[in-house]
Amino acid sequence: MAYDKIIPIQRRLDHCVDYALNEEKTTLENVLLYAGNPAKTQRLVTGLNCDPARAYRDMQDTKRRWDKKGGILGYHIIHSYAPGETTPEQAHAAGVEFARRLLGERYEVVVCTHTDRGHLHCHIVFNSVSFLDGKKYRSDFDSYFNTLRDTSNAVSREFGLSVIEPEGHGKHYAQWDAERKGRGPLAFIRQDIDAAIRESFTFDTFLATLRRQGYAVKYGPRVKHTAVTPPGGGRAFRLDSMGEGYTEADIRARLAMARKGTPPPLPPPPPVIPRRYTVRRGKPRQTPRQKLHGFRALYAYYLYLLGGKRPRGRWPAHFSVRADVAKLRQYQRQFQLLREYRIDTDQQLITLGEALQAQVDALVDQRRGLYAEKRAGGDVEAQISAINTDLRQLRRKLKTCGRIAADIPRIRGNLRLDREQTHQHQPERGRAVAPPGKKSNYERK
Repeated sequence: MAYDKIIPIQRRLDHCVDYALNEEKTTLENVLLYAGNPAKTQRLVTGLNCDPARAYRDMQDTKRRWDKKGGILGYHIIHSYAPGETTPEQAHAAGVEFARRLLGERYEVVVCTHTDRGHLHCHIVFNSVSFLDGKKYRSDFDSYFNTLRDTSNAVSREFGLSVIEPEGHGKHYAQWDAERKGRGPLAFIRQDIDAAIRESFTFDTFLATLRRQGYAVKYGPRVKHTAVTPPGGGRAFRLDSMGEGYTEADIRARLAMARKGTPPPLPPPPPVIPRRYTVRRGKPRQTPRQKLHGFRALYAYYLYLLGGKRPRGRWPAHFSVRADVAKLRQYQRQFQLLREYRIDTDQQLITLGEALQAQVDALVDQRRGLYAEKRAGGDVEAQISAINTDLRQLRRKLKTCGRIAADIPRIRGNLRLDREQTHQHQPERGRAVAPPGKKSNYERK
């Protein structure tokens, strides 16, 4: 079983090569030294397209030849095997074959197999610049999952080694972070399930309560797994995948305890994330509140709903609004741009995008001239670096403009669904209907 981890090397390449040939893992020179350490490798060292003894010099020569001495200097792959699964010689042969297939005849590579731990593992250190055409290796999500990992699995199968099979699907960081804080789609479904259980006596009335909340329920004698689809469509969620306390058996047990008069145990609350506070000394400045219009007003209200705010006695926000909390940071960045440039209409957004693109084009032309001056021997590195910094900021703002244009229809649609849900549960004007499990002000009197 081969497990792979790839680490970009952004500082001294020679240390990283030495690391792969003392356990100082931060630079390329140290990595090359470490990987070739005789006490760890038992001389299981192989060089591809280079001599391991002078691998660092060969890599530096390639960078100078193609004038690509900055940025990421190289990459370090740790190719690990399960304890007792293979011999040092076989592990080294598999590691060399993996490096050959992955990097081919394009990069200088050093492969060293370490035998000083309970598990055998290969350190594969390679140059970021190809000696063949000067192109830099691109390490991203696609290259890892569709190239590096597939190549590793193919070589492992050919050598009779086990392969790690992925379970389920990965999550985007925003979705994982929202669920960790109790604000993801699953967290909102669990809240609605808790409210439906408090209002129900049997499992059938529980399902009926969910339907009144706008859920589509998949249940019956021919249905293998009971599933619910939140309001606004999207994919269905099986109750068996909702976690402890929310499977069909757990819900039936909670309802049975409620019928006996025993309050059902509540599921554990989500972890509390400590808030950070900034203490400002002195008298606060009194600034008049600015009234917002257009896009800024739309985003301000939407962020208000995503923050969990809701007027007292009102029905919870529509599920499509609550599920959008995973994009809260993205919407906050968009709102910040709208406030910075006072953008309220489509035309203003288009004008801003055109102005940002014009600035990008002008800086690219200026940088092109500096590159020509650099090739002629001029010292313009500081100017190029400053332009690159400005370009990153402008392109980030330009990308945010495009996302605003794409997200505005979605936000408006979600708010329309939220208004329709509010009107549906508020038939009488001036009288608010309380959310499930709560009493309204009118009922408390």
